[in-house]
Amino acid sequence: MPSVVKINVLTVPAEQREVLEQRFASRAGAVESSDGFEWFELLRPVEGTDQYLVYTRWASEEAFQAWMSGPMQSAHRPAGAAGQKPAAAGSTLWSFEVVQSTGPKAG
Repeated sequence: MPSVVKINVLTVPAEQREVLEQRFASRAGAVESSDGFEWFELLRPVEGTDQYLVYTRWASEEAFQAWMSGPMQSAHRPAGAAGQKPAAAGSTLWSFEVVQSTGPKAG
């Protein structure tokens, strides 16, 4: 069964970028211990867009769904800040199956 990749596309106004990055940094470790989790990256836009990409890779769709229905809920609950405003103005989830993958050659 191929791994699955989920990319959450977050539209983040310039004044909220630092807030978004700090919130992700404060959640360090929230996803890493989830069954089937393989990889995470938060990608900051360099030019031409206000969209961050949140890249996660999972062993299966089932592993991703299990995380979404449990640990993700608590990871995205504001810590002690009732009514805390979201840093992103919008969000879209892209889903992919890994068809080919490679890494650096050993040498």
